[in-house]
Amino acid sequence: MSGMPSRAVLAAAFDPGRAGRRAAWLGLWLALAGVLLLAAGTSVGSTGWTSLRDLLQGDAVARQIVWDIRLPRSIGAWLTGALLGLAGAVAQGLFRNPLADPYLLGSASGAALGGAVAMALFGVSPLAAQWLARIGITGMAFAGAAGAVALTLVLARGVQHTLRLLLAGVIVGVVLGAARDLVELASPEILQAMQAFTLGSTGFVGWAACGLMAVAWSLCALGAGMLARALDGLTLGEATAASLGLPLAPMRAALIAVMALATGTAVAQTGLIAFVGLAAPHLVRSIVKTTHGRHILLASLMGAVLLLAADILACWLLAPQELPVGVLTAVLGGSYLLWLMHRGVRAGGL
Repeated sequence: MSGMPSRAVLAAAFDPGRAGRRAAWLGLWLALAGVLLLAAGTSVGSTGWTSLRDLLQGDAVARQIVWDIRLPRSIGAWLTGALLGLAGAVAQGLFRNPLADPYLLGSASGAALGGAVAMALFGVSPLAAQWLARIGITGMAFAGAAGAVALTLVLARGVQHTLRLLLAGVIVGVVLGAARDLVELASPEILQAMQAFTLGSTGFVGWAACGLMAVAWSLCALGAGMLARALDGLTLGEATAASLGLPLAPMRAALIAVMALATGTAVAQTGLIAFVGLAAPHLVRSIVKTTHGRHILLASLMGAVLLLAADILACWLLAPQELPVGVLTAVLGGSYLLWLMHRGVRAGGL
């Protein structure tokens, strides 16, 4: 396991003014990019272009397309990327590995299993817009993610041994993925909904889903911000973190809970979208070196921008047909990961 760059973090700590200014500028640019992409997302879709002139003239069809379909979809993509970026930053800090992602502990497989069980038991699908249906899927997905993480912790015998934790997460992910397949075979009526779920798509996100994701993101951002000091301590090593008087075991458990909530909520609403949680924190780290308090927020903003841009591209590439955004992020993210690994091998860092 390769460690996080402790020298860069120490440099940022000894020069907080410069690091803070660079982080502020990056946050400003990401926020501006998010606003511009939101405007583009509400204007461009697989059904064509909707101009501001049509809205100002009171075109009822254009208003319905923008308000009921494109705007909640764009905001939902932004929030999903923000959740995955935040979870990825927490995962990479927790495991001290720049190639860690939010799905390492089996939380994605658990969330998908929970969603499949909810669809099979309650007859709901991701296309449902009712609050109760959304809360049901999200609740079951979070329960599945939390259960997967809990099972991983039991198999790993706690949070002290990172390698054992990762191996247990891989095993749990495979087993729960097989269990999801069994649920789909037992309930064939959910196969079409689960296909969209596993490919990853923001096409079925509505205002109810946006509200739930906004609440989840607020809770996760608050929790991660309060626990950022533990991640800074872990960056410098286990012994250093312990010498600072940090209660590492409960803090690790709380960070894992934050990661499970963010991942479970995102997966419940948009399905399995790969590589956003891995790429967003790494891109931020390549631009600015700062402490985890700022890094988590910047990674969340970066994830939001990346997924919203990918969603717009997915709508535009095959218009009037639509490419699932999870497929596009897998292709682009996989290429980025291969390039990253190639560069790391050449530099002797991986």
